[in-house]
Amino acid sequence: MDVTARAVLVVGAQASGKSSVGRALADRVGRGAFIEGDVLWKMVVAGAVDMSSESNAEADRQLALRYRHGAMLCESFVKEGFVAVHAENMYGPQVERHVRTLRCDRSLVVLRPRPEVIEQRETRRGSSAYRAWIPPGGTLRDAIDRFDEWLDATPRIGLWVDSSDQTVDETVDTILEQWAQAVVE
Repeated sequence: MDVTARAVLVVGAQASGKSSVGRALADRVGRGAFIEGDVLWKMVVAGAVDMSSESNAEADRQLALRYRHGAMLCESFVKEGFVAVHAENMYGPQVERHVRTLRCDRSLVVLRPRPEVIEQRETRRGSSAYRAWIPPGGTLRDAIDRFDEWLDATPRIGLWVDSSDQTVDETVDTILEQWAQAVVE
């Protein structure tokens, strides 16, 4: 599918499929670039401070830097005629603020599979993405529910997709079929 150059922010809880869907979407739009938030995070090789359940000013500053660099890359790719798909961990009102600051055409896709599906995916992939977010005496599901609450606080703009029962390709099909709904004016 040939799509006009624009930035597409893909957000969702960890293990929602942001990276897989984002990369597959970029691959199917004619001229696509994929920007993975986790890659931007890994660029800080000394002095990195991870986000966790404990508030930390330096972690917040580094997260803002990551978001800003993702936006810069999107704008640069769009200027050169690419659809720039940026998969990122971003929640709540920050999503709308971020999308609206992009100085180019923009879209938003929110992946929101059911929490039990995220738990299954997270367990299957054997990652520790939620470890720092599990409350004392809590479970993986408690941490996932917390992220789902943050996602629920995201303004209802763009395209929201319950990808619980879809493959990556089916989710991309849904996004492309409903492309106009993802546009953020």
